[in-house]
Amino acid sequence: MAHVVAVLALPPVVGFDLAIPPQVFGTAERDGRPLYDVRVCALEPGPVPTTAGYALHVEHGPEALAAADTVLVPGTHYVPARRDGVLPPEVLQALATVPAGARWMSICTGAFVLAAAGRLDGRRATTHWARADSFRALHPDVEIDEDVLFVDEGDLATSAGLAAGIDLCLHVVRRDHGEAVANEVARHLVVAPWRDGGQAQFIERPLPVDDQGSTAATRVWAREHLADPLDVATLARHASMSTRTFARRFRAETGTSPHAWILAQRVAHARRLLESTDLAVERVAAESGLGTTSSLRAHLAADVGLSPVAYRRTYRASPRASQPAAT
Repeated sequence: MAHVVAVLALPPVVGFDLAIPPQVFGTAERDGRPLYDVRVCALEPGPVPTTAGYALHVEHGPEALAAADTVLVPGTHYVPARRDGVLPPEVLQALATVPAGARWMSICTGAFVLAAAGRLDGRRATTHWARADSFRALHPDVEIDEDVLFVDEGDLATSAGLAAGIDLCLHVVRRDHGEAVANEVARHLVVAPWRDGGQAQFIERPLPVDDQGSTAATRVWAREHLADPLDVATLARHASMSTRTFARRFRAETGTSPHAWILAQRVAHARRLLESTDLAVERVAAESGLGTTSSLRAHLAADVGLSPVAYRRTYRASPRASQPAAT
């Protein structure tokens, strides 16, 4: 049975944000079978105003929330939540029907709604960087981090503004169903398959316009040499830069440090190997550059909460689809 995602549109909803969950989750499938049942809902079925001057017709009412495995609130200018930090009784009553154990998600200023519902108290979350100060004023008990693309706390996941919602939804698909499914969704949507949640929301410096001043070629090279030692000095030599210049330009282009980026690439590669090959766990650790099985186990547990064996058993597409083990 497909996982039900109820997307709650509170007016005026941000149309861009609202379109993301049906596109990402609605595209995810395995062997032609949809993996998610996405139901866009409102307090009443019918037209819902957007912030862009048009209305969207919503088929489902609040009853969709009672069947949800995941509830997602996209960005909104909904006045009670955005201005006053509260929700009226009819919204609270609708949210009270959400089954226990459901996952809660928000895109952009949808976090104001989750906070007003009491879902973010004492938790870490994010929202659009330009709205972080107003969020803190309304909800001082929430640890808001405006410097990241998204925050995943298992049963609670929040994204930064607008396009960061794509990153969060792809991350959740990846967590639920593995690299192969998430990458296929990204390929269909013609978007980057993966951006680390810890990546900065925005880059203040303009990107270098000439290839010589960019770290892009070195990033391509690094992905092809993940099994090798890759410290900043090695990367800087490949880019023909000083370590200081390289580190500065790398962060300007990616929003993260070389070390964090390399680690994330290695974990992602290890996940792909576990899904698509029969390589022993020791070989996966070595070929991904994580070194030892204990290191692989620790990083995979931090990333998805599973051991390498459990991850392979959970996300392996099919035993016969794998490559033969290398000798």
